[in-house]
Amino acid sequence: MRDFVRFRIMLIFLGLIFGATTAAQATDLRVCADPNNLPFSNDKGEGFENKIVTLVAKDMNERVVYTWWAQRRGYVRNTLKAGLCDLWPGVASAVDMLATSRPYYRSSYVFVTRADRNLKITSYDDPQLRKLKIGVQMVGNDAMNTPPAHALARRGIIDNIRGYMLYGDYQKPNPPAAIMDAVADGDVDVAVVWGPLAGYFARKEPKPLVLALVEPAVDGAQWPMQFDISMGMRRHEPDFKERIEAILESERPKIDAILAAYHVPRTDVGEHFSVNELR
Repeated sequence: MRDFVRFRIMLIFLGLIFGATTAAQATDLRVCADPNNLPFSNDKGEGFENKIVTLVAKDMNERVVYTWWAQRRGYVRNTLKAGLCDLWPGVASAVDMLATSRPYYRSSYVFVTRADRNLKITSYDDPQLRKLKIGVQMVGNDAMNTPPAHALARRGIIDNIRGYMLYGDYQKPNPPAAIMDAVADGDVDVAVVWGPLAGYFARKEPKPLVLALVEPAVDGAQWPMQFDISMGMRRHEPDFKERIEAILESERPKIDAILAAYHVPRTDVGEHFSVNELR
């Protein structure tokens, strides 16, 4: 009889342990993020993607648990596909290596210049670009380079280009922001920068900067300058995707407010994209 009682107690104890473990797992929203990539994310939770996933997790009654990984080649393979996390909060909607939610914002590359230069560049066909020093975000492999790099190259604008690696010097804070510093410091006359990065760091530079939307939205019917941004997850998880999409829709006003607070240039809202508003 004593053995039976002890056996029952052991079962109850094991059940409590198992139940507690399962509950803990069920309350975690496991997020893949870069620890040094403002304005998107950092390990202090200061990026707008940090703020948005916190909002999503609250609606799911879950807590955010991060898998920190620098956004380099192999990022998806080493995070989502490795099963270390379940959600990538900011990825181009058209990416084909994972499933993506409906977009929650759309942004564009922008021309960045100093306000005191009054250059007013909005097109790659502006003749000024053949004489000015131009900063361009680069990936390194020409075949996989950024759309602005290809747009300038196809016009033969090559010799006056200064490349700034998209990944930057990861030993420093905010490595991709170097291209914005270059404009403010006068190292380049104009730079073509992904909108969210430009909008955020423009206000942190000592010299007033002006941002102008790159037009048209697609260059040469091949190189898009605007991208829808979604949340990414593994394929074949439709319930999780639907849950995320429902929250993104229901929390749209709060998400829009977060994006506005970080000065993300957007082309998916009814407001006119004003250069003056982006100084």
